[in-house]
Amino acid sequence: MGKNLTKRSEDYSKWYNELVVKADLAENSAVRGCMVIKPYGYAIWEKMQAELDRMFKETGHQNAYFPLFVPKSLFEAEEKNAEGFAKECAVVTHYRLKNDPDKPGKLMVDPEAKLEEELVVRPTSEAIIWNTYKNWIQSYRDLPIKINQWANVVRWEMRTRLFLRTAEFLWQEGHTAHATKQEALEETELMNNIYAEFAENFMAIPVVKGAKTENERFAGALETYCIEALMQDGKALQAGTSHFLGQNFAKAFDVKFATKEGGLENVWATSWGVSTRLMGAIIMTHSDDNGLVLPPNLAPIQVVIVPIYRSEEQLEQISEVANKLVNELRAVGVTVKFDNNDNQKPGWKFAQYELQGVPVRLAIGPKDLEKGTVELARRDTLTKEFVNNDEVVEKIQALMTEIQDSLFNKAKAYRDSHITEVENFDEFKKVLKDKGGFISAHWDGTSETENKIKDFTKATIRCIPFNRKEEAGACVLTGKPSEGRVLFAKAY
Repeated sequence: MGKNLTKRSEDYSKWYNELVVKADLAENSAVRGCMVIKPYGYAIWEKMQAELDRMFKETGHQNAYFPLFVPKSLFEAEEKNAEGFAKECAVVTHYRLKNDPDKPGKLMVDPEAKLEEELVVRPTSEAIIWNTYKNWIQSYRDLPIKINQWANVVRWEMRTRLFLRTAEFLWQEGHTAHATKQEALEETELMNNIYAEFAENFMAIPVVKGAKTENERFAGALETYCIEALMQDGKALQAGTSHFLGQNFAKAFDVKFATKEGGLENVWATSWGVSTRLMGAIIMTHSDDNGLVLPPNLAPIQVVIVPIYRSEEQLEQISEVANKLVNELRAVGVTVKFDNNDNQKPGWKFAQYELQGVPVRLAIGPKDLEKGTVELARRDTLTKEFVNNDEVVEKIQALMTEIQDSLFNKAKAYRDSHITEVENFDEFKKVLKDKGGFISAHWDGTSETENKIKDFTKATIRCIPFNRKEEAGACVLTGKPSEGRVLFAKAY
C-alpha cells in the first residue's frame, strides 16, 4: 500500500496529501475547506491533547469553555485584533430558515429573522473571554487567572490543505490575566517553553525558540514568542505561539483591579495556542516514501502483533503466545494491538501498519513457535530481527526510547545542516533556491526591508532566535547596520 505513494523527491506536496488520506488520518468533507479527522488521525490528536493538558495543569492552568459566537461589537472592541482577523471571519446574520415558497421541499433564509447584531464565529477568543473576565476580576486577590480551552475555530481560508490550513480546525487557546507586566511576560515565556518541550520530547521535532517581528506578531499583541520547526522539504512551520498582550485587551474591555496599595490598574494579559497543524508537522518531519513514521510517545498503537498461520490450530497456538505478550506489554505501559482479523492476509497487514507508521511490528508464525522467537520489525529503520520470547518485553521497552531519540536526532541533524549563514543577498537567493531551510542573515530591523525581502523571495523572518549572539553586521539587503542575525525561510 505504501508503495503507491508519490515519492517525496518527485512531488512533496502530492506525497503529503496522498499520505494523509491513505494512512486514514483525515479526508476532505462536503463543506468546502473543512476536513473530517478520521479515528486513527484523531487518536494521535488525543494523545497530543492528553500530554499538553497534563503539562498545562501541572503549571497551574484550568480548563473552561467559552461561546463559539462573538457579538460583532465585542469582537471589534480591540481594534488591532479585529483588523487582523476581519478578512478571515465567518459571520452569522440570521437566526432561522423557512420553507421556500417557490421551491417545495427546499429552505431559504428567513428575511424577517435578521439578527439585531451580527455574530462572528470565533477565529480566536480574546474578545469573548476578556468581556467575561471583566465580571471575574475586581481585586488583586482574583489574580492571576490561568484558563485554557480546547475548542474549534473558524478562519476563512481560500487555499486549504489537510491539517496545515483548513477553514475550521481544532486547537487549544490559553488566556491568562495578571497583576503585573513581569508576571505576564514570565507566563508568555513559560508557555513557549512548554510548547518547545512538547515538540521535542513527544513529537521528536527540534525547534528554534524566538520572537516574531512586528510584522509577524499576533494581531493585538505587544510580543509574540514562537517555536519554529523545519520540514523535510526545507520549509519552516510555525509549531506554536505565545503572546504577551500587555494591557490592550484590559483597556478595550475596561478590566481593572484594585491593587494591594488601594489603587486601580488595568490587568496584564497573555494568550497562547497550538492546533491540529501539529499533525502536519509530525507527518512532514518524520515520514518517508513508504508512509507515516510516528514517534512512539504519540503513536496510538506502539506495537502491532501479526499472526502468520495456515490452520486454526496454528492460530490458536500463536494466539496463546501473542495474548501473553499483549498482557505483559500493557502491564509496562506499551500500547499494543493483536491483529487476528482473518479478513486480510499478513502481507496486506504489514503494508498497512507500515503505511500508518506503527513503531514496532511483531510477526509470529509456526517456525517462531518452534524456536520460541518472534520477528521484530522497526518502522523507522525498516530493519528486522528475531528476538526470544522471554526478551521481547524488555527489548520493546528499550526500543520505545531508542526510536523516539533516533527520530529526534535524525530531524535535528537535518535541521542543523539546513541553517545557513549568508552575508549578501545573492547568497541569500542562491541558498533559498538550491538548498532551502533556515537562512541566518543580518537584518536592519525595519518592516520595509522585511517586506521587500518577502516580495523578492517569498521568504519571511521566522523568528529572532532567543539564543542568537549579539553581533554587529550589515543587513543582507540594504547594507545598513544590524544588531544580529535572524532566521528567514519559506514557510507553510
